[in-house]
Amino acid sequence: MKKTLLWIIAAATLAAATFGAYRYTSGKGDEPAYRFGKVERGPITAAVAATGTLNPVKSVLVGSQVSGQIKELFVDFNSVVKQDQVIARIDPESFELRVRQAMADLEATRATVLTQMAGVGAQRAEVSRSEVNLADVKRDYERKQMLVEKGFVSTADRDKSLAVYNGAQEQLKTARAQLAVAEAQAKNAQAVVKQRESQLAQARVDLDRTIIRAPVDGVVIKRSVDAGQTVAASLQAPELFQIAQNLREMQVEASIDEADVGRTKVDQSATFTVDSFPGRTFSGKVMQVRKAALVVQNVVTYIVVISAANPDLQLLPGMTANVRITTDQRDNVLRLPNAALRFRPAGFSETGAPGATGGDAPAAAAAAGGNTGQQLRARLVSALDLDAEQQAKLEPIFADLRQKLGGVRELPEADRAKAGERARIEMRARIMEILRPEQKRKYEEIVAESTGRASGASTGRGRVFVADAGGTLRAVNVRTGLSDGSMTEIATGELKEGDQVVIGTAQAGSSSAPRPSGPRLPF
Repeated sequence: MKKTLLWIIAAATLAAATFGAYRYTSGKGDEPAYRFGKVERGPITAAVAATGTLNPVKSVLVGSQVSGQIKELFVDFNSVVKQDQVIARIDPESFELRVRQAMADLEATRATVLTQMAGVGAQRAEVSRSEVNLADVKRDYERKQMLVEKGFVSTADRDKSLAVYNGAQEQLKTARAQLAVAEAQAKNAQAVVKQRESQLAQARVDLDRTIIRAPVDGVVIKRSVDAGQTVAASLQAPELFQIAQNLREMQVEASIDEADVGRTKVDQSATFTVDSFPGRTFSGKVMQVRKAALVVQNVVTYIVVISAANPDLQLLPGMTANVRITTDQRDNVLRLPNAALRFRPAGFSETGAPGATGGDAPAAAAAAGGNTGQQLRARLVSALDLDAEQQAKLEPIFADLRQKLGGVRELPEADRAKAGERARIEMRARIMEILRPEQKRKYEEIVAESTGRASGASTGRGRVFVADAGGTLRAVNVRTGLSDGSMTEIATGELKEGDQVVIGTAQAGSSSAPRPSGPRLPF
């Protein structure tokens, strides 16, 4: 009996302990457990990530200026060529015939010139004979005029001599006109000779163009024709070869999003990787930021050219490069995890304490039915003290944003983030237009706190939470600096190295309460 009593007492004690532990843990379970990150010192490097294509620095497309059939090819892919080296030949037979035809036309025209020059000589002789005849009849007329005055000859003889004199004058004029015509015909024949000479020169040039030569030293990276193929050079020269001048110096043409191109400058250092050589990183620097925008499906990008040394010729044209451009770098700065800047406790109010239930923004959000867009609108109305006119203008802005973010779901995974960010940037710009100057400053602070990051080297404001000895959260305002996507520099604030900041809750494994499944709507 005594042994049985001891077993009963032991079982009762164990049950009581188990019940007490259950009550204790169930009571503690209502209090959220937080995950913490550490404020530390270290380097921060801000970078822009993009993809691009490797291309030769100078690539020449070799074409044909004449049409015909490819008779011979002297190079192939990867052939090393020198400037003016013959790399292909077009069948020259028809062009040789044109040269011969042009030569025959030229000889015929030159013969015509000789004939015209002989005619000019004959006309000049006729002019000379007419001048001699005119001088003779003139003397005869003058002599008879003198004899008429003395009464030795009749007037009729004088008049007849005068008529002969006038006829000789007209004959001289006719001879001179015929000489001018002959000289003009001779000049025309000489012009035709020059024309035929030009046609012969053009025919010889076309014949020479049937020989395709390399315009530069380099390597043939593309061959578009085969022997026997016919090429037609009509509106534009057909492409026969592509020659890369120097494959030891290449470049990456990367597409940078419009949101990042403002931080990209010439001479910034860059690194890139290619899938062909995993684990190997190539280095270069920004050589050019092209100002021509490329718009594809409403996505605006700019081409940034990055140098790429290729001394061992391992990099090949056309490879896809994953580029990382360093836009700014800081050493030994105070930094904290970005998750700490994004964390907001449940029920947090910008105008109240963390976890407060009173606060205008949470109350308005609850009255709106918990919709995320309505919560954000309520927060703006409360924090910025918007009047009725501003609230009326705010509603279509959020409606437009919801429509655009609804379309984001239809985009490919790689384009969703960029499309959503563009929609939010546009929303912020439209909100700024309806605000007064003092409201704009407050809105900029809200945007900086909501996004939890600073762009580039500029500074922004943020808010993090620390826990006191009793586990109560306390908000701490900080001014942020450079960010690398995971860590952010603390420019000023009361935080110091070694402090613990809240980065999320342990139960949900996230930085705040459960988020809706649709697109997020930050300020």
